Amino acid sequence: MVEESRTLEAGADARVGYYRWVICALLFFATTVNYIDRQVIGILGPTLKEELGWSEIDFSNVVFTFQLAYAIGLLTVGRLVDKVGTRTGYALAVFFWSLAAMAHAGFRSVAGFAAARFALGLGEAGNFPSAIKTVAEWFPKKERALATGIFNAGTNVGATIAPLMVPWLTLKFGWRWAFIVTGAIGLLWLFFWLPVYRRPEDHPRVSRGELAYIQSDPPDPEVKIPWLPLLKRRQTWAFMAAKFLTDPIWWFYLFWVPDFLKKNHGIDLKQVWLPLVTIYIIADLGSVGGGWLSSALIKRGFSINRGRKLAMLACAVAVTPIVFVTRVQSMWPAVLLIALAAAAHQGWSANVFTMASDTFPRKAIGSVVGIGGMAGAVGGMLVAKIVGYVLQWTGNYLILFLTAGSIYLVALLIVQALNPRLDPAKIE
Repeated sequence: MVEESRTLEAGADARVGYYRWVICALLFFATTVNYIDRQVIGILGPTLKEELGWSEIDFSNVVFTFQLAYAIGLLTVGRLVDKVGTRTGYALAVFFWSLAAMAHAGFRSVAGFAAARFALGLGEAGNFPSAIKTVAEWFPKKERALATGIFNAGTNVGATIAPLMVPWLTLKFGWRWAFIVTGAIGLLWLFFWLPVYRRPEDHPRVSRGELAYIQSDPPDPEVKIPWLPLLKRRQTWAFMAAKFLTDPIWWFYLFWVPDFLKKNHGIDLKQVWLPLVTIYIIADLGSVGGGWLSSALIKRGFSINRGRKLAMLACAVAVTPIVFVTRVQSMWPAVLLIALAAAAHQGWSANVFTMASDTFPRKAIGSVVGIGGMAGAVGGMLVAKIVGYVLQWTGNYLILFLTAGSIYLVALLIVQALNPRLDPAKIE
């Protein structure tokens, strides 16, 4: 009977069609571009410090400015996306951040880079609210974690492509061209997004069966939802807490791992590409695997609450070995420990993002993701400053990696305390 049920379910999935996965692919590529543009500064960090004479605190100030703008942008852009819709909102965000990424090439000072990073942060803030809202529009709840994991894997693909492109462009043409070329890629994405994207009910390529499958969850109430009711809900605070505590760890990997590898293992710009590619390819598997795990558990009869949180617990435990990375003498064991932690973070992140669509109506998701992303960016601002001062004063990464290895379990305990059953928020 179980095999027969699975066969019937597979047949039903085949009949409804798969165009929603084309939309997911567009989200994946946009997220890839997003992370190519933001990672350039991390790869070039050691080069810019040497060539432009920056201190650890100068570099942390540039990173801090990006995080500040990202926090402001997430608070406002998520609301904008809810108002203007994902097609227009996403296009505007990609256009703006692409121009900002290219603008880095025109500066040498810390102040100039800070201005460019601020503009980049405002634009890049539109990616995740737009993508999560798109997933909620195009996928039923049982597929959302998988779809989120797939598009979120673009973060790792972007972080993999950047170490291949940036050193080559820098060594061949100079660091300015690294910013110009990578920034221009986002403009190409617009030529695919604008002609292809429509809401599923308006899309000519979506069959009746697929539309019914997409809309198979109970309908959400058609109401306008101000921020204040969202901030009064414990579901919002659970999402915010998870983002505030764990997003900064990913930023830390993104912006400081090249510097860690140089200081601890003597890896320069010519050599850094292979360790970074390895880290982010493995992290990519974690993103898809984390989303797949909770979706698979739910399809096998686990509740949404139990499935999501078991997957999050698995990811939180998998992060913990990173606490030993500063004790490792050889480069490759250190790289693999970072890769495992990065993969676990991405699996965690896929499920945290999906918590927003599990607990809020579609019309509020952009705003909720924006609020939570703002909390993560504020955490990133604080960590950027802390990292700069810790490195300036101590010259080592021990305290930073100890924190990175333990914070996920703390975050999961807070999520459990705030929303023990993952109840949907009641918005009146």
